[in-house]
Order: sequence, then C-alpha cells, then structure tokens
Amino acid sequence: MTSHRTASLIRSTAALVLVACHGLAFAWGGDAHQLVARIAQAQLSPKAQQGIQALLDQEPGSTLVSISTWADEVRNPATAPWHYLNFPKGDCNYQPERDCPNGSCVVEAINRQVEVLKTAPDPQKRLMALKYVVHLVGDVHQPLHAGWGEDRGGNSYQLQAFMRGSNLHAFWDSGMIRYFKEQDAGWADMVLQQSGQTAKPWQPKDAAQESCQIVRDDSFYPPRSVGSDYAELYRSTLTQRLTTAGLRLATLLNGVWP
Repeated sequence: MTSHRTASLIRSTAALVLVACHGLAFAWGGDAHQLVARIAQAQLSPKAQQGIQALLDQEPGSTLVSISTWADEVRNPATAPWHYLNFPKGDCNYQPERDCPNGSCVVEAINRQVEVLKTAPDPQKRLMALKYVVHLVGDVHQPLHAGWGEDRGGNSYQLQAFMRGSNLHAFWDSGMIRYFKEQDAGWADMVLQQSGQTAKPWQPKDAAQESCQIVRDDSFYPPRSVGSDYAELYRSTLTQRLTTAGLRLATLLNGVWP
C-alpha cells in the first residue's frame, strides 16, 4: 500500500511539473509583459487612465503592470489557445477558419475581450477583460506566438541556450531578455525610453501576421546551440516588438475610452 501511495504521489507531482512547464512554454515572460504594460501606461489618455483606474480599484493595489501576467496565472485548457496562433509553415496570411478554429486563438480572443471591455455592464467582467487584453496584446507580438503549428511555435525546436537545455520558444520568451538585463541592468528603461511615439490604428491579425513574418526570416531558426551572437542579431527585433506592443496596447485602450 505504501509503495502504491508513493507511486501515486510521484505521478501526481510529475503531472504538476508537466503542467507548470507547459504553461511556461506558452507565455511571454513576466519581464516582457510588465515592460509592455509600462510602455502603454505612459501613453494613455487622461480619460483612459481614469477608466482603467476605476476598474483596477475593484482590487486595491492593482496596476496595469501588476495585472499584465494574470492571464498566465489563471490559464486553463479552455483559455490556453487564446495565447497563440498556429500558422501552417510558410503561410503568414491569416485565415480565421483555418488558423483560429471556433475563434480560439489570440487574434479573436483579443477582439472578444476588447468588446467586453467596451460594452459589458458588469465592472468585474470588464476588469477581467482588461487583464486579458493587456496580456494578450503582449503575446501576439512575441514572434513565436504566431509561428508554425508543426513545431508548436518553436516549443519542439530543442536547443542549448548559453549551455543550458531549452527550446526556441522559451529563449524568445525569457532567455534573451534575461541576457540583455544581465548585460545592462538599465536595459528595460532603455527600451521604455525608445517608445515615445504613437501607434497607428491596427488590428490583432496585423500583429499576428507580422510575428509570423519574423519567424519566416532565414536566420530565425538558429543552430542547436545559441548564445550571445543570436541574441544580438535579434536585439533590435525584440526591442521593436516590445515597444510596438506597448504603443498598440495604449492605442487600443485609448479607443475604449475615446
């Protein structure tokens, strides 16, 4: 009986570890989401600031930055597909019926949650929608959240990153940002300072198609061992995707409170 219980405990623990790892594999890292929220916060109109604060006041102490990772913390099988979009390899032309079955992908999830944010009479539902919008706008700008279905957005592309086992998706999620922060503690502030523009009108499918085009780049899939050379090659791309996500998030939120 004891051995049976021990085996059950081991299986349960292993399952929890796999669930945790799976969740991490589909999430742009917390540093990235918080930076996107910081960029957006600096670009909000006074009316949007007031409207957002009224929703955040339902949870005292919450900020746009603090809620930016919420959607990963509460993820479940029903909402997991909201965080990404799988294109067939080589085709970055978004086709809803093919690429977003039953509307379950990051593009349509953003569209739905924006509509809830605009129209729902229940303030709690609007706050939840705000949390999703802040997070998912960040996700759709991470190139591998709109990559190839055949390798699960780079999750199946195994590699050694700075001498550690990883995969390409995880390296884009957090590995490169960690590298740049280790090189320069003020890296995030530098990115924030580069974002003093205004985003043009945009649609979530635009961001998904842009991310896909980055993945199509000949040098995007690196050799199986990567380090600073690859990180530096895509430094400007990473910075541009973060700043664009923040500016576009602000544009979207300003449009909710015109």
